[in-house]
Amino acid sequence: MRRFSSLPGHYGWYVALWAVIPAVLFVLVWASVSPALVTDRVLHDPAAQALPQFGFARASILSEARQIASGNMIAGFNPLSTQLAPAYAAAQSAFDWIGTVLALILAFAGGAFAYVRVRPDFRARSRVERIVMLSLLVASLIAILTTVGIVASLLFESARFFSMVPITDFLFGTHWSPQVIDSKDPGATLGAVPLFWGTFFIGAIIAMVVAIPFGLMSAIYLTQYARPRVRRWMKPILEMLAGVPTVVYGYFAALTVAPAVRDLAVAAGIQWASSESALAAGLVMGVMIIPFVSSMADDSIAAVPSSMRDGSLAMGATSSETIRKVLLPAALPGVVGGVLLAVSRAIGETMIVVMAASGVATLTLNPLASTTTVTKQIVDLLTGEASFDSPKTLAAFALGLTLFVVTLLLNIVALAIVKRYREAYE
Repeated sequence: MRRFSSLPGHYGWYVALWAVIPAVLFVLVWASVSPALVTDRVLHDPAAQALPQFGFARASILSEARQIASGNMIAGFNPLSTQLAPAYAAAQSAFDWIGTVLALILAFAGGAFAYVRVRPDFRARSRVERIVMLSLLVASLIAILTTVGIVASLLFESARFFSMVPITDFLFGTHWSPQVIDSKDPGATLGAVPLFWGTFFIGAIIAMVVAIPFGLMSAIYLTQYARPRVRRWMKPILEMLAGVPTVVYGYFAALTVAPAVRDLAVAAGIQWASSESALAAGLVMGVMIIPFVSSMADDSIAAVPSSMRDGSLAMGATSSETIRKVLLPAALPGVVGGVLLAVSRAIGETMIVVMAASGVATLTLNPLASTTTVTKQIVDLLTGEASFDSPKTLAAFALGLTLFVVTLLLNIVALAIVKRYREAYE
């Protein structure tokens, strides 16, 4: 009696992987290729002869016909799109059937190929493990290549921008007015210092003034004072703040906090308080990142060896003295790492500042005045009708690259601090 080199499940997985993976890859390729084939089939329809030859109008009519054929629209603005819809539906149905049949044939062929190779001495286990390892490698490479693609696109477009605008004017200029650009000296109105200051003022000062005390105090309470039952339900409730969509925070900042801040300032005699103040955006942003500070501080304090706390209490120190003089100094690297991660999250926030902050770039220390941020300006620059070869639009990529570098450096510093902390106590 011959012994099998693998378990029966390994043979089944080997056949199943050969049947599924090639078919799935084909479906992905077919999904990207078939729209062009469908459009080419529609363009051979007699009704398509009335289409404009080129331009936006032609693409708009074809898009409307596609939407009508898929059932997303009842009728188009152009009557020609309604005439082309049946051709689109027929072509889409035909290519869907073709893709389905080819995928089934490919699945059957792959399964049959794997099935005929199954025999007692066939090492199906090593083949399955190799396929799984290759799949994991591809998944990790996709993440890496995506990051490389993002960085490459930022670098390429930023290089185009800096070929028009000197980098010194961009990084050290104090006047930001992309709506009025001098063709002879575009750098005169594209100085990004006010944007950098606004981003730092809202995300790293005002937001941190809110997030650090509340986050740290909540972590101290949960780790040192709260009963296990209270901690069990209070910690998840606190961390729910991190799951609230940022657009909700934006609405809250624009419709509730900003008017309240302005009304309080007016009641205090400050008539010039802005309804799009840095204080309103910073307050809501600080509330949003409280869980980041609290969670990291909680883990850092909890990781301090209990012998340090017990030794302090045994020497006669009170609980508050033990927290201030023993636990917090010991957990400080982890707390600082959490704060830096929270800062990097805050300065990259978009929706809150888009909805609550102003678009006016100013250098001010007044939290009740209007100011703007890098992310707000990126949104404004990329939502206009300017061409993508103008300094105004390319400035968004330069801002994005600068923000990317700053955020990356903050994350590197934070992770280095946390790593050193973990090496000390684990």
